[in-house]
Amino acid sequence: MARYTEASCRICRREGAKLFLKGDRCYGSKCSFDRKSAGPGMHGQRRGKPSGYALMLREKQKVKRSYGLQERQFRSLFEKAERQKGVTGGNLLILLERRLDNVAYRLGFANSLSQARQMVCHGHFTVNGRKVDIPSFLVKAGDKVGLRERSKAIALFKDAMETVARRGVPLWLELDKDGLTGVVKELPSRDILSSTVNEQLIVELYSK
Repeated sequence: MARYTEASCRICRREGAKLFLKGDRCYGSKCSFDRKSAGPGMHGQRRGKPSGYALMLREKQKVKRSYGLQERQFRSLFEKAERQKGVTGGNLLILLERRLDNVAYRLGFANSLSQARQMVCHGHFTVNGRKVDIPSFLVKAGDKVGLRERSKAIALFKDAMETVARRGVPLWLELDKDGLTGVVKELPSRDILSSTVNEQLIVELYSK
């Protein structure tokens, strides 16, 4: 699978929004986007007014990159959202939030989403007591997400827990900081997810 290996801050500047790709660094004074938010490249500051198609494309790229997905993965989730009852755009955002790597990051087990994905792949997490090493695993209401016993002593997870207060834990999740576990209290609704995303633009793009 293709993997982006260049500077993460270029992605934020390209999309014109802080995507928090570098974890705790993005909340501090060292954030590159806060210091220079213009688009990357020598012509980054001189871009003209985007077309309608460009606006739809940039919105899709922004959401896709903020969750660290490749186009094929993102399109697959979109098609699944289309098959579900309800509003397709809202369904898509909820499916993205339910991914195990995202839940591990939201609970504070990792400093960034990419780090959480790597830790899931390495088999450090359990769901309802069973090891799960698939980042795209979709959690359900009532699921208990935690670290394997032998993983609880790893300093990386303890350090990450110290920074979770800065980000906060979403309302649909509950964290037991001492036990290094979390519970999915309920599935997220569109109302409590990011209001900066215009998911309708993504739906219109894929409908063309």
